[in-house]
Amino acid sequence: LFPTFKERDFLVHWIALPGTSAAETARTTTALSRDLRAIPGVRSFGSHIGQAMLGEEIAGVNFGEAWISIDSDADLDATLTRIEDVVNSYPGLYHDVLTYLNERVEEVLTGSKEPLVVRVYGQDQKVLRAKAEEVRKIMADVPGTVDSHVDLQVDVPQVEVTVNLAKAAKYGLKPGDVRRAASTLVAGEEVGDIFRAGRAYDTVVWSTPASRNSVSSISKLLIDTPSGSRVRIGDVAAVAVRPVPNLIERQGDSRRLDVAAGVKGRDLGSVVADLNARMAGISYPRGYHAEVLGEYKERQAAQSRLFSSAGLAAVAILLLLQASFGSWRLATFAFLTLPMALVGGLLAAYLGGGIISLGSLVGFFTVFGIAARNGILLVNHCQHLERVEGETFGPALVLRGARERLSPILMTSLATGLALVPLIVLGDRPGHEIEYPLAIVIVGGLVTSTLLTLFVVPSLYLRFGRRRRGRADPAVDGAPQPA
Repeated sequence: LFPTFKERDFLVHWIALPGTSAAETARTTTALSRDLRAIPGVRSFGSHIGQAMLGEEIAGVNFGEAWISIDSDADLDATLTRIEDVVNSYPGLYHDVLTYLNERVEEVLTGSKEPLVVRVYGQDQKVLRAKAEEVRKIMADVPGTVDSHVDLQVDVPQVEVTVNLAKAAKYGLKPGDVRRAASTLVAGEEVGDIFRAGRAYDTVVWSTPASRNSVSSISKLLIDTPSGSRVRIGDVAAVAVRPVPNLIERQGDSRRLDVAAGVKGRDLGSVVADLNARMAGISYPRGYHAEVLGEYKERQAAQSRLFSSAGLAAVAILLLLQASFGSWRLATFAFLTLPMALVGGLLAAYLGGGIISLGSLVGFFTVFGIAARNGILLVNHCQHLERVEGETFGPALVLRGARERLSPILMTSLATGLALVPLIVLGDRPGHEIEYPLAIVIVGGLVTSTLLTLFVVPSLYLRFGRRRRGRADPAVDGAPQPA
């Protein structure tokens, strides 16, 4: 859908298991900083941990982002390889190395930071995790996938207060009253802010640490009743510590869990086709299913829109050709020859890496338009020679038409090609990620489209361009006929 942008500023997502302390995250981030700054070519390093007070991302202290900049005179690919080796040397953490543009574009388009995402839907969290792990193992075995992982969802200990309705009713307490009081005493509740020296400090009502360091201590905490007396939480509710998921995500009235991976060394379409073939063997209980999302889904949607637009454009082009030539036969043969002009662009794209990106598609449309224009002008000129100048239909007419259109056709191709030569000479460098494949496709396509216009179109016009007998030609009526 879009190329890998060759920026020199990179973003590393640095995520430990939920529940990891801020001190541990800071320790590993500091060690990462020391190792990365020792790499030749790394200009600077910075990071942040958790979420700022007004930050746009919701994250815990187990989440960090690192920013790395590379010197302009350093070898980009070699330095990036060293950076990835250092990042991969830290086990037990989820991490990736992305450019800012790729990270932002992928997140905006797909809602994920990875190009390949398989989303598993279902209700039971244990079944979801089991199926997600099954998908991850299959994904890891697919050639071209890197850093395959399941979203970090683990069970964390949580204090649960289950209200006994009958006992609570004796004291005039509602279940909500008990839960709110227990939440305030155990987790705290913000009641205000204090502003001093340009900083904001939260004012929180909370119990003392000794009062909440165990289940028995929490059970002994006192809460107020409507009558003004106090009662222990353990007298009206059961207090226990149980494992619960740290995060539950939903979509379409169903819980979901993502399995994601990067793609390297293969095109995305081949990777997804291989993955779908292998995932066909997974059996899901009733109410569970998986679907492939990420950049691939956006590419498929864009491809569908492109094909729909291309179909409408093809019909419009055929109608314009018929209106220009005044003949369905000529319009049909001219229309069917246009795809031949793209052969050079396909060969050039294959030699340039074999990946069809956004820039390549724009290049193909450009070549298609140039070939259509040159073909129309050549056929119209041959018709003009026959109808207006009285040239007899035959090889001499076609040769004259091709010869007289040679200069305009060559000038169009050369002017377009020469304008793109600097992009090809400079190569696939930062800032040319879209223009470079575009230039490759256009220059390659111009070669075949020029040969098509000068050799194939005249031959086909000689075969199909003769007017059928018995049909009057208004353009020739009254004109002197050749002897």
